[in-house]
Parts: sequence; C-alpha cells; structure tokens
Amino acid sequence: MPKHISSGMSFQSAPTCVSQINPLTVEVCVHLLLASMTASAIEIPFEQYQLDNGLNVILHPDPALPQVVVNLWYGVGSKDEVEGRSGFAHLFEHLMFMGTTRLPDSGFDDLMESHGGWNNAWTSEDATDYYDVGPSNLLSTLLWMEADRMDGLAGAMTQEKLDLQREVVRNERRQTSEDAPYGEVWLVMPEMMYPAGHPYGHTVIGSHEDLQAGTLDDVVGFFNTWYTPGNASLVIAGDFDPAAVRPLVQQLFGGLSPVALPARPEVVTPDAPITSLVELTDSVQIPQSVMLWHSPAAMAPGDADLDLVSSILAGGRSSRLYSRLVHEEGLALEVDAGQYSQLLSSLFVIEFKPTESGSLEGVEAIIAEEIARLAAEGPTDEELSRARNQYEVAFLQGLESLQQRASKLNRYNYLTGDPGYLQADLDRYRSATAQSVQAAAAALTPERMGLIRVHPEEEGEE
Repeated sequence: MPKHISSGMSFQSAPTCVSQINPLTVEVCVHLLLASMTASAIEIPFEQYQLDNGLNVILHPDPALPQVVVNLWYGVGSKDEVEGRSGFAHLFEHLMFMGTTRLPDSGFDDLMESHGGWNNAWTSEDATDYYDVGPSNLLSTLLWMEADRMDGLAGAMTQEKLDLQREVVRNERRQTSEDAPYGEVWLVMPEMMYPAGHPYGHTVIGSHEDLQAGTLDDVVGFFNTWYTPGNASLVIAGDFDPAAVRPLVQQLFGGLSPVALPARPEVVTPDAPITSLVELTDSVQIPQSVMLWHSPAAMAPGDADLDLVSSILAGGRSSRLYSRLVHEEGLALEVDAGQYSQLLSSLFVIEFKPTESGSLEGVEAIIAEEIARLAAEGPTDEELSRARNQYEVAFLQGLESLQQRASKLNRYNYLTGDPGYLQADLDRYRSATAQSVQAAAAALTPERMGLIRVHPEEEGEE
C-alpha cells in the first residue's frame, strides 16, 4: 500500500498515440502499434549482476531525461508473516520511513525532497517495493539513503516509533476497509478462499489484535530476517553512467553482511473456497456481489488466458457482461472482472452492483450463464482480437514511465528470475488461442466459486 529492452525495438520508438489512447477504443491506432511491434522484439535494455552478499543489481541506463529512479524490491510480503503477527510486512513499509541513526526522524523524506526528489512504496501479499525518483545528480544520495536503511533501520528502532506507526496502520485499516463502503469484502476474502495457515489466508493490512500484540523484538526480528541483501533486488534506471555507478553500489551495499533466508514451506492451494457463501451487511445504498475462483499463479499457464477472459466478459462497453447487463437489460449499474495474479496462486474475480430492477441472485445467474456460454463456444475471432489488442497497447503504455520500467524489471526478476521477461510475457497473450481462452473459462464453474454478497443495512441497524 502506498505511504502518504538490448537490441530491437525499444520503448522510445512506440507510436505517440499510446499516451492518448483509451483502452475502450483501442482499435483507433492498434494497427499502427502492432505493425511497429512485430518488426522486432520489445526489450528494456539492462545489465544484471550480483554482489557477494547476494544483493541483485539491475542497471537500466536511459539518458532521455535528466532523471533517475532507484527501485529496491524486497521479496517479503504478508505471505511471509507468522501466525499471530499479521500485518508486519505492511507495518514495515511505514517503519522504513521513521529514520535511522544517520538520518533520524523524517530525515529520509526531508533530504530527498529538499533536493527535488520524491519517493513512495507499496506492500502486497508477495513483496514490498520502495522507489525513489529525482534529478540525475541526486543518484548517489538516493543510493546512500537506501543502503543506510538496509544497514541501520533495526538499530534505530524504538518502542515510540513502533507505537506511532502501529496506530497509523490501524487507522488505515479502519479508513480503507472497516469504514469504507464495501471494504469488508477484502477483509473476509482471504479466510474465505484459503485455509488457516496458508500464506494468503490473512489480509495484507493485518488484524488489530496481531498489530497490537507485536513487540519491539518482533519488529527487529522481522527486519533482520527479511530486509537483507540476499532478499533484495536493486534497480537503477535513468540518466547515469553504469561505469561510475557499479563501484558506487559496491561501496555502499557491498559491505552489508549476507544473511541466510529461512526456508519457505511448500504450499498447496485449494481448488475451491473454504466457505462458499458469505453474506455481509454494510452502510451502503446499493448491494454488491463478488464472485471468486482460485486460478493459476502469475506467469503460469492459464494466467494470461484469464486476463483475456476478463476482458471478453467485462472489458468495456462491447464486452459480454456489460453489453447484456448494463446496456441491454439494465440489470446492473456496473460490472467488472479481473485476474489478480500472485506468486503462489491467483484469484479470478467478477463483481457487480445491480440496478433497482435487478437482483444479486438474478445477475449472478446471468453471469454464470455467460461464463458457461464462453466455456462451451469459446470467444469469437473479433472478441479475442480485441482482448489481445487491449493488452498489447497496455504493454506499450506501461513502458512510457521510467519508474514503471524499473518496477517491471524487478517484478519479472522476482516472478521468473529473468528481468528481461518482457517479450515472453507479451507473447503469452499473442499465443493465446480461442481454445486456450475457452479452457480457461471452463474452469470457472459454480462448484469452484466463492460468493460474497453485501446487503444494505436496514434502517436503524448498526
């Protein structure tokens, strides 16, 4: 959660219409885009090496703008938390900005922002990512600051810092989940879909009880276990000289001690939800239904096909569910679908809100009918082409930002071990067939579905 390609075609040569295109009207310039893309491979130029202490380093020079990005990806997320200490990975995202001995209190933000830089971070089930952006002449400072945090944050941790950020996170849970319309859906989803003890069986934000139970020793131990060189990948992107940066990285990070990572247990993900139906009430005016299925892990066979299924079902006004439920029959105010890809396993999700003339049960039945029709007949050539085109254009859009490219290099490295997986990733969508999409839809059966319904509270109900 936020805190406050070598040879061939490169991102610079993408047609300019990418930055202006609306995915819903992707056909406008998709032929121009695809013509330029098929000439040669799409790549993010990079150099990769590893320090003796295990730190992975990826360099992506791009002198187009006088700007640099430092993206430090730690391979720890909520999946790595022990029982009774949920929310620690996200808590640490906050604690990382609480200062070290060399940069106490708000010194991290103060130093960066006073020189024209900015930063942010996010935490997921799988990883925690910190990124700093600034002018080219700030690079050595950004690297020093990240090395300082990796080396000295635990030694500067205090009970006061822990208490302060623990309350910040608890308030964030209230604001984003407990008190937000439909927010409780995301709190019940993990326990509904995964068994107790599964790495994905609890929320990223954690529970109040676990956050309150955490001690200073717990926090320091978590940092010393996971915030280590061998569990981190450092991407440096932008306007810099690799020959000058390599010795700087060695000087700043090379002296940090290597730490052996704990063994992660083998994980078996269930094929069906633990609880098939959860009924909730919330202080909302419109009911909502969320339909869920277990699905293949990120980059695994079937993952990309379900992205295409989501587009065919609910990717814009011409999609099957939007056309029927919203435009033709007026039974839904909105409908959305998505493949939420994760390291160990994923979730395929469809959610909608009905109109006054619709009902949760009635719209759910129509969605099941449309999924069954897609599973029986497969997509049309036009549907498959449109879905592919939407994702190909999104790929090009994702290469425009220097920060997005830096994050993509780290994500590919984490998921596949290859920072240069961009072309292979895109090829997953290009090689998808009507048969593979049909097979992906066929796995979305009623027996494998979990269902969360949110009903408006009755008048006077708390």
